[in-house]
Amino acid sequence: MSGSGLPDEIIQLLAGDEAGERLDSWLAARLDVSRSRAAQLIEEGRVTLNGAVPKKRDRPAPGDRVEVRIPPPAPSHISGEDIPLTIVYQDDDLLVIDKPPGLVVHPAPGNPTGTLVNALLHAVNDLSGIGGVLRPGIVHRLDKDTSGLMVVAKHDDAHRTLSAELKARRIRRTYLAAAWGRLAREEILVDAPIGRHATERKRMAVTPDGRPARTRFVRLERWRAADLVRAELETGRTHQIRVHLLHLGHPVVGDRTYAPERHKGFGGPERGWAAGLARRVPRQFLHATDLRFTHPRTGQPMRFDSPFPPDLAAAAEWARGTAG
Repeated sequence: MSGSGLPDEIIQLLAGDEAGERLDSWLAARLDVSRSRAAQLIEEGRVTLNGAVPKKRDRPAPGDRVEVRIPPPAPSHISGEDIPLTIVYQDDDLLVIDKPPGLVVHPAPGNPTGTLVNALLHAVNDLSGIGGVLRPGIVHRLDKDTSGLMVVAKHDDAHRTLSAELKARRIRRTYLAAAWGRLAREEILVDAPIGRHATERKRMAVTPDGRPARTRFVRLERWRAADLVRAELETGRTHQIRVHLLHLGHPVVGDRTYAPERHKGFGGPERGWAAGLARRVPRQFLHATDLRFTHPRTGQPMRFDSPFPPDLAAAAEWARGTAG
């Protein structure tokens, strides 16, 4: 029983052939929480491994039994803020929003206010607490400067179901991106693990000991010194599309983190064109355009589409008009 008077939720897990990683990482993946949250549960004595209190560095073996006591969500001290928010669909279980660029998804030390979560708490009274008080309702994220579609859960049952669907790769998320240069083929499947960069902790990188990551890229349009591509996520790692395109040697246009000066690498007439496109793209050219999932309660297929927002639409129009 927690201090709120509400009972803890008891979750029992059985380690299978996938066991072998650290308990905090293993637990985070199965509970759909952050690794730091999993570590906190272990440190608070809310986790047992075969009936004993484990350490977060312990590694479950096949057949091990893990029990977790999840406390009810603490009351959120995050205040709602009247931030413009485009809600494209809403019912008693979930809502789908079209996130604008420049909006951070959840509060963090560098962004305690002015986030999507603050906007949601103002616009919606009932949100899932399964992600903890800093991420109510959030099933999946978009980077600050990525625009487009997100699904948000309004209660814990919907959150668990949608998170399980996401983990099972049954939620389809499709993006549009502009990539510098020319892709080698019309369609490319990148299967390359992603982990934290070895020296720059705010960046991710393709690394042998990273988590599995798969992205399928299809060229839609050829521009003068860039391609417009469709990117379909088969996994959902941090910065996955941006890191995989960088890995191919064709980083996202406007990506200030991974390739801020890439447009200067062109020669001849392409150099001026690339500079012109770079001036017209105020942020990374990446937009979540298509979202498909099964409704967690009704079982009905749901599909939503989002066209380019004005900034990317204007840049794409200019690129098409000068592609010859």
